Amino acid sequence: MGLKWKIAQSLEIKWWQRYLKTKSPKEYFAWKDNYWKEFLQKINVKVGASDSILDAGCGPAGIFIHFPKNEVVAVDPLLDQYDALPHFSKENYSNVNFIAKPLEQATIPEVDFVFCLNAINHVEDLAVSMDKICDAVKAGGTMILSIDAHNWKGLKHIFRALPGDALHPHQYDKSEYSKMLENRGFTITNEVLIKSEFIFDYWALVARKV
Repeated sequence: MGLKWKIAQSLEIKWWQRYLKTKSPKEYFAWKDNYWKEFLQKINVKVGASDSILDAGCGPAGIFIHFPKNEVVAVDPLLDQYDALPHFSKENYSNVNFIAKPLEQATIPEVDFVFCLNAINHVEDLAVSMDKICDAVKAGGTMILSIDAHNWKGLKHIFRALPGDALHPHQYDKSEYSKMLENRGFTITNEVLIKSEFIFDYWALVARKV
């Protein structure tokens, strides 16, 4: 794995350690479960009881926590490190198949829904990772990709060169992420602005596999 990606992963686990340090596990997970409920309502996505799910780049409290009865695969290279946190234990999720590998190396089954939420710009090989998550969606299935998307073309290129954001090895705008999905056989069905800021806007792209 490249140095740039290793630095990003090291910063990622340190961020989680600092973020969760003062949070009660019980209160945090209650808040996070409600966050995922509201997120699904905002993007108008409904997951059926029999639908299978991939949570790609799940973190310690990904959307997998909101689906205790579905068949779920959750992939994240830092899962073993998250196990050291009091806020996460694989044993609490009997319905989830956890894969502690980078997306590029994971063997992933086909599923009805793929959620890749605030994760795709953390991967090392963006093209391979996009291929992986797109291939995992069944024909007629749904991809939900959330992204920090650049608002300014000039800053995007500056961040790529410096980089200005070490946590995120990849710097793209919304139209570029949309094109990545369309080039892999998806039709964008919804674009939802989750959060607006000066440099980045946080978008959720909902796409159907043709």
